[in-house]
Amino acid sequence: MKRVRPKSNELRPEYKRSDFKKLERGKYYERIRAKSNVVVLDPEVAAVFPNSAAVNKALHSLVKVAVSASARTSGSRRRSQIRRPGA
Repeated sequence: MKRVRPKSNELRPEYKRSDFKKLERGKYYERIRAKSNVVVLDPEVAAVFPNSAAVNKALHSLVKVAVSASARTSGSRRRSQIRRPGA
């Protein structure tokens, strides 16, 4: 004889609806959104990289170059702004 299963929307007798808090829609939405940062690449860019680690490595290299280039150019600007006597 088969066991009769209760309908999925019925509570077991030992539970009461009042035992549960009222549900809040989107309670953890911001927390989850902050942890997941999905970036979609164009197909021609995605074809160059085999996986996400390769993309991250390339981006880290690009940031490193950009920071060092920025440091070099900002120093040259400061020197050019210094007025020389008699000039």
